[in-house]
Amino acid sequence: MANITLSIPDKLKKEMNEFPEINWSEVARASIKQKLADLKFLRAFSSESEITYEDAEKLGRKVSELLAKRYFGE
Repeated sequence: MANITLSIPDKLKKEMNEFPEINWSEVARASIKQKLADLKFLRAFSSESEITYEDAEKLGRKVSELLAKRYFGE
C-alpha cells in the first residue's frame, strides 16, 4: 500500500483529536475513493453528452431562476 502525507490546519487537527476512536486514515481513504467515483461518473457522462457548454450555461441559469422563484418568491 502506498502512503501519502496530508497537511491540515491546526484547528482541524484539534477537532479531530476530540474523536480519537475514529480511524481518520480510513475516513480520508473513503473520501478519496468517493471523489474518484464521482469524477469518473462525470467524465463518462460528459463524454457521452451532446449538450454544448452554452446549452449547459442556459440550463443552469434557468434552474437557478426557478429555484430562486421557488424559495424567495417572484
